[in-house]
Amino acid sequence: MLNVAIVGASGYTGLELIRLLYRHPEVAVTCLTSEQSAGRKISDIFPTLLGRCDLALENLEPVRVAEKADLIFTALPHKAAMEVVPTFLKLGKHVIDLSADYRLSDPSVYGAWYEPHLNPANLKKAVYGLPEIRRAKIKGARLVANPGCYPTSIILGLAPLLKKGLIDIKSIVADSASGVTGAGRSAKVDSLYCEVNDGYKAYAVGGVHRHTPEIEQELSLLAGEQLVITFTPHLVPMDRGILSTIYATPHKPISTEKLFQLYQEYYDGEPFVRVLPPGNLPSTAFVRGSNFCDIAPLVDQRTGRVIIVSAIDNLVKGASGQAVQNMNLVCGFPETMALEGLALFP
Repeated sequence: MLNVAIVGASGYTGLELIRLLYRHPEVAVTCLTSEQSAGRKISDIFPTLLGRCDLALENLEPVRVAEKADLIFTALPHKAAMEVVPTFLKLGKHVIDLSADYRLSDPSVYGAWYEPHLNPANLKKAVYGLPEIRRAKIKGARLVANPGCYPTSIILGLAPLLKKGLIDIKSIVADSASGVTGAGRSAKVDSLYCEVNDGYKAYAVGGVHRHTPEIEQELSLLAGEQLVITFTPHLVPMDRGILSTIYATPHKPISTEKLFQLYQEYYDGEPFVRVLPPGNLPSTAFVRGSNFCDIAPLVDQRTGRVIIVSAIDNLVKGASGQAVQNMNLVCGFPETMALEGLALFP
């Protein structure tokens, strides 16, 4: 039995990790931390857990946490994660970090978008945890940098085209819309019901969203050359889900049927990527609560441009579900274990 700790368990990603891990036959959740709610039961904060997980939340004391767990999920804000991850690694633990702290391989890029990195040496040890792209490296890794939600939807959407060199890399535009849980659980004016309900808005416009360098880093590796994209996130008045619509210009004309065949072949055997046939489009409603990424590739017959639509649940494939998928790979469990659930619909 694998003993697991969740550091930062009182947020939405922490709750989602608990929900998924309590289905896992090879895992015992043995430690939960929260700086704001230490001493309270997790089920007091999230009544949905009542009778299933009633563990008391603890203060974050890295050595004490490590004594209770073999593998640690760090569901903390950026900077807070890199303050504790080195201790966990020194104590011989496996870490799956859900923050942004280990996603960017270049410390100067991290510093430009966040702040100076506290332990850049560990950036070289971290494996970017997108299983469909990095499965072999994730297996057995000590430190996995769990991808961001927007990057997951965009990278999976573009990977087949970039690997085959089929599109002009200067032409990529990605519009992504996210549910409000993507902003986290802490109180913010922009996330209040009256601010969000009946509205749909763009934010962080003009290439300033912090997921931009992560997206460009991974797309550049797939393309084999440095690229930049136009990425605009939007906020939708719903709880969960991300829908990304991605546009690019192909080097040569291609049909929707050929594009569908390309994506089917590229993702053949992937347990959590579903390529939808022509005439079908993804919806966040059809992946809600699941670890699936639904993708529909098609061609605009008027302009010749390629359009890729992808949908994920930002809390599952975009965060905690992918983290459990990575845990399964790191620990040698079946990759789909505890993640077999279908979407919650309606």
